[in-house]
Amino acid sequence: QVQLVESGGGLVEAGGSLSLSCQAPRSMWSISTMGWYRQAPGNQRELVAQITHGGSISYTDSVKGRFTMSRDDDKNTVSLQMNSLKPEDTAVYYCNQQIPLLHRQSWGQGTQVTVSS
Repeated sequence: QVQLVESGGGLVEAGGSLSLSCQAPRSMWSISTMGWYRQAPGNQRELVAQITHGGSISYTDSVKGRFTMSRDDDKNTVSLQMNSLKPEDTAVYYCNQQIPLLHRQSWGQGTQVTVSS
């Protein structure tokens, strides 16, 4: 089981900012697609942002222009900068690693993001 180590998150007022970070093992990093998912109570887990091993980034519509995902290949880490946060962004955020070549994926432990109105 690949171990993804998440950090960041917390409580912030609406309009504020938070950042998340996720470090994956170096092995397989260069062929990994990394993503951030979130799950609010009563909702299904949804993809928030994803970055491929080639550097292509995509975002779900609700966070476009507010969230920025980045990838540091030297530190085998991805980050999610979240600005202009809204109460509806409140959820547990999970880091995800996919290795398409091996049909394998792993999840981080999840970190709580709470945005108060």
